[in-house]
Amino acid sequence: MKLTTMITATLVAGGFVAMAAAQQTTQVHPGKGGSPHVKTDWTIDSASISITYGRPYLKGRAEADLMPPGQPWRTGADEATTLVTDRALTFGSLAVPAGTFTLYTVPGATEWQLIVSKQTGQWGVPYPEGQDLGRAPMRVGKTAAPVEQLTISIDDTPSGATLRVEWGTTSATIPFTVGQ
Repeated sequence: MKLTTMITATLVAGGFVAMAAAQQTTQVHPGKGGSPHVKTDWTIDSASISITYGRPYLKGRAEADLMPPGQPWRTGADEATTLVTDRALTFGSLAVPAGTFTLYTVPGATEWQLIVSKQTGQWGVPYPEGQDLGRAPMRVGKTAAPVEQLTISIDDTPSGATLRVEWGTTSATIPFTVGQ
């Protein structure tokens, strides 16, 4: 009993319990091409944020073939990746009001662009030219270990959060804040 209390107190003090409660991932459907689709929900600074996307596997394929440098990418598989937020978010200088949007990215060697599109409900390709709410630069780095299956996550930070896209050895991130 004493050991259990000590472990629980350590987890709570370390923030692990709060982090686990703030994120929930559910399977949406298996995907037509073998890429499962998930919806992940987060609570960040009282904002409810969800991202629904297809999670393809690398399966030995080259990252550049799947995330084409310099071209808009659907940032997932099959249906376009969807962002839903009940509060305004700000990615860099890009203000995103509460609502439903589609996320695309433009991969690059040293910088990516996050594209927030006003058009929703479409298949992931072709990219809906002219429907951008806006774009913001993402920082590119390397993952600690190769990531076989595309993962989109949000890391809570003291000043907001960071949106993270990881696949293969690539990690693209952009900090954001939640509006009042």
